[in-house]
Amino acid sequence: MELCSSAPPTSFHLKSHIVSPPISSFSLPISFKPIERFTSLRFPRTCHQLANSPRNLSICTRASAQPGVTDVVKDPLPADLLVEETQEPNCRIRLSVEVPTVVCDDCYKMVLKEFMKLAEIPDEVPEDVVISYIGKDGVRKATVEAILKRTLPHAMSSVEGRALEDSIRIITTFSEMEQTYASLNILRYYVVVDVAPEVKWVPEDGYKNLKIVVELDSEIYAKTAAEQELKRRYKTLSTMRVVTNRGLKVGDVAVLDISATTVGQDGSEVIDVPAAGGKGFNFDTEDGDRVIPGFLDSIIELKRGETKSFPLVFPDSWTQEDLRGLPCQFTVECKELFYRELPEMNDAIADKLLPGCTTIDQVKESLLERCIELEQTAKNQATDNAILDQLQTMIEVEIPQSLFEEQGRQLYVDKLLQIQSNMKLNEEQIAALSSPKAVREFLENQRENIENIIRQSLAVGDIFKRENLQFSADELVKEVENSVAEFKEHEQEYDEERIQAQVPGIRLELIAAFFLERLIAAWLFD
Repeated sequence: MELCSSAPPTSFHLKSHIVSPPISSFSLPISFKPIERFTSLRFPRTCHQLANSPRNLSICTRASAQPGVTDVVKDPLPADLLVEETQEPNCRIRLSVEVPTVVCDDCYKMVLKEFMKLAEIPDEVPEDVVISYIGKDGVRKATVEAILKRTLPHAMSSVEGRALEDSIRIITTFSEMEQTYASLNILRYYVVVDVAPEVKWVPEDGYKNLKIVVELDSEIYAKTAAEQELKRRYKTLSTMRVVTNRGLKVGDVAVLDISATTVGQDGSEVIDVPAAGGKGFNFDTEDGDRVIPGFLDSIIELKRGETKSFPLVFPDSWTQEDLRGLPCQFTVECKELFYRELPEMNDAIADKLLPGCTTIDQVKESLLERCIELEQTAKNQATDNAILDQLQTMIEVEIPQSLFEEQGRQLYVDKLLQIQSNMKLNEEQIAALSSPKAVREFLENQRENIENIIRQSLAVGDIFKRENLQFSADELVKEVENSVAEFKEHEQEYDEERIQAQVPGIRLELIAAFFLERLIAAWLFD
């Protein structure tokens, strides 16, 4: 029953210079069979989240720069392929590829020659004898694979530099390709691939006059927060004594059973409101400002074993949306009632309040320093979030499915790792949570959130490219080291070369912080 209030907004007028990773570096593996989506969920590189941040700001948006299908050394073909390109929604391109007879025959001869070499069959042996020895079906299957492997890099030339990593899929089944090759002596297949999305700003270059309103969930004042933390620590040193001869007053701690009901729309039906109640609720009366207004005043003087009923209305600012503005009839029973017996506040208890301190003044000073740091972190985080939220509303962009799935999987892995660290799941529980069904449900339920994160990342990435901003070599090295350390911490396999290729895109938190420094500097000194 906590009430979160919003602080007065702080306004900034931010002029320009947002930094982010450029859309760079995809590697496109050759895949000869249709890819089955959501077959499993591995634990890849973990996605860092800023402290107390509700969002994940990490995404890989890479275009081809590393060797892959589209930029490997292409084996020359004796004739050109017939490739037709069709644009589909969500940055997907469908390629219709037809391999002419002359190319198929050349691949067939190469396959046959390789078989003969492996089987140590002399060159003078007739072809029909060789095929009979090896098996007609085996030769045909090997030829179709060889044609695919040889022609796919050529077929993908039109999307070179645009294709997204791991998004290439051959959607024609292998049996269909075999049948076409056997009957027509040509090969036809369809390939779909996601390409890097194009960001359109509305208005053009609108980010250069970005106006941001920063709102904190609760206003943080370092001095007040330090005083509250000292009070909290001081209370932990108290001894709880049972109240026997009076009712509840401010300063006590009560164990309450709380129930709440409301009246239906027709005015006749009484409906329970489970979200507004609970049994064994430990209520510290000094935290009265964190419960529904009027609750504390209504139970003052309530004695152990007594029950009291009273009406209250949830405020419109209540954290649970379904309770906002709801009138309820509360029934509260006091099960237990305690008061605190506190030690004297002097230097003798300084070390207990904060280990390493010898005086109360030292405790106060140290707590204040910590709260100042927390306050600044919260303000920076709120500013980062406000910038990203505003940027994603200023662009129009189609989101490729492969990019959506990649970001969604990263968020889901983070969620599983957090659950694992809190609950120590066994292998069976992890397997259930990482099942294809669980992943699909998460992606669908979190679609809006995932798409917003992608739009934020693409917006920041586009500004990074427009403003020609760069990572320093030291930052790149540090990012590689951090990513490798994360893999090792969670005992996951990793490819260091691939990490190096992806570094410019895997830590948007660092980019956002770097951007913020430049932006604020420009704002202050312009």
